[in-house]
Amino acid sequence: MDDTMQERIKHRAREIWELAGCPEGRDEEFWLQAEQEIHGEAATHEKISAEPAVEANG
Repeated sequence: MDDTMQERIKHRAREIWELAGCPEGRDEEFWLQAEQEIHGEAATHEKISAEPAVEANG
């Protein structure tokens, strides 16, 4: 995993943790949730980028 991706996951995990009220002992849960969200965004972006552009017939 590159540093940029890891930083994005770290930032998102902290956001999730804060939204949950900063509970102790659930860091792995929040990290895994953040990983899923960030990797899901990356996969969606790659899919959209790979799709050919469609011209509008007017």
